Amino acid sequence: MTTIRETTATKRRRFRQLFPERSDYRHLGRHWHTDLLAGLTVAVVALPLALGFGIASGLGAFAGLITSIIAGALAALLGGSNLQVSGPTGTMAVVLVPLAATHSHAGVMLVGVMAGLMLIALALTGAGRYARYVPVPVVEGFTAGVAFVIAVQQLPPALGLPAQNAHILSGAWESVRAFAADPNWAPPAVAFGVAAAILLGSRLHSQIPTPLLAVIAASGATWWANAEVSIIGSLPRTIPAPEAAFLDVAEMPELVAAAVAICALCALESLLSATVADNMTVDQHHNPDRELFGQGVANLVTPFFGGMPSSGALARTAVNVRSGAAGRLASLSHAIVLALMMLALAPLVAHIPLAALAGVLIATSIRMIEVGSMLALARSTRADAAVMWLTLAATVALNLVWAVAVGIALAGLLALGRISRSVSVEEEPIDPADHHDEEAALLHEHIVAYRLEGPLFFAAAHRFLLQLLDVADVRVVVLRMSRVSTMDASGATVLADAIKRLEHRGIAVYLSGLEPVHAKPLAALGILEPLWQQGRIFEHTGEAIAAARQRLKADGLLEQLEAEAAAEVEAERP
Repeated sequence: MTTIRETTATKRRRFRQLFPERSDYRHLGRHWHTDLLAGLTVAVVALPLALGFGIASGLGAFAGLITSIIAGALAALLGGSNLQVSGPTGTMAVVLVPLAATHSHAGVMLVGVMAGLMLIALALTGAGRYARYVPVPVVEGFTAGVAFVIAVQQLPPALGLPAQNAHILSGAWESVRAFAADPNWAPPAVAFGVAAAILLGSRLHSQIPTPLLAVIAASGATWWANAEVSIIGSLPRTIPAPEAAFLDVAEMPELVAAAVAICALCALESLLSATVADNMTVDQHHNPDRELFGQGVANLVTPFFGGMPSSGALARTAVNVRSGAAGRLASLSHAIVLALMMLALAPLVAHIPLAALAGVLIATSIRMIEVGSMLALARSTRADAAVMWLTLAATVALNLVWAVAVGIALAGLLALGRISRSVSVEEEPIDPADHHDEEAALLHEHIVAYRLEGPLFFAAAHRFLLQLLDVADVRVVVLRMSRVSTMDASGATVLADAIKRLEHRGIAVYLSGLEPVHAKPLAALGILEPLWQQGRIFEHTGEAIAAARQRLKADGLLEQLEAEAAAEVEAERP
């Protein structure tokens, strides 16, 4: 009964910890002016990105904008990071393209609701802490692959052509062929001009909102020149009332896999972005479970307003930190400023060329790639380079969640290989201090001590067995277990098998330094009980060797060996 009460209390405490505390808002009054300025800066950067990612996903500019507003505000209030900025992202847009092509907008919103519920469930189970185990090569390869996909997806709008529903590479190739057959140079001039301006501006002065200025300049230039380019079109000037007409329960089973993918992507991207924000500051540390909870609520609520699935946005989060943000007011004010922009500037936003937003996303994809980090990983080890390049290739060829899974699986296999090679079985010389020379030589010839070092688990079990059984014709083997770091069922089974084989050959086995945690799997296999009964388990290796010596002496073997050695010496005399 007490255990049940303790478990219930633990669950309630974990649930309460997912909600905001007073300490989360201690910076509101102290740094409100810098937070408001940072929020304004992020909003200016986020506006073209929100519109661009909404269009890139196939759901429209308004879906991206309303997502930045609703999801950005909810994640700022409920998330586990004080500096995270949330909204539509390039990686999410890449995943949503095929989903939007095969299902209606309502189907995508239903996936968002399901993913939100899954994220909340992950937060309740404390799954956030496992994101730290994603290897760096996987993250770098994933990011570079996503950047490539985003850039290639922007080729049709950059050329003034409708988006292709085929695979990104074949779709881009078809767009190039269509453009070559009937070229219109205004869209590519706008797209690549905007991209070049953003890249150049970011190098000259990172604090200037170059993306917004470039989009404004491109919009004015196309209007003045009366260029033939496609524009965003009309946007609502009000935040729509929530509606639940899209919740078709019958459609849920076929969308479960997509919801799992969106959930995994949101969790991965949000937690990695929050970690980067922590690394850019001194005194900030995010709560991963609370971050999952905040992202889950944001994805659960946003679809009811016509939004798309969202996650933590690394680029906007970095801008937020560099702009001097100290608390949640910055990310919250970013959402409020975006809402005001939508209400006041919707008629102007409607005239933004789609090619200009394509240029913004092309520049964003280029800035996503950390060339220095990739080169460092490529030069570090062949294993890290292989993981990074395979993850990148899988990101382009497969969907993003599978790409991360492939990268983590390969990294895990390579890590298991390295760990298995760290297991060693080394012979230790018997200390002759307690024995005279002739006896020490006899002991060394008939008692051998081996030090087992490293993790004894399934990946290393076979090689360990071969090493241990490669024992000369001795009478006693002492296994020193104090440096075994871990032991699983496979390792315990192999050790038990080795002991049985040595015993079958007439070699007595003694154990020393066996940790209780390692004794449990051996006891389950029934190997410890006879050793305990025969007094062959000791705390120290010296005690085990002394006991082995006493065994040889009790069996009369020591005297027999001494007599044989003396006879050999006598026979060699002239």
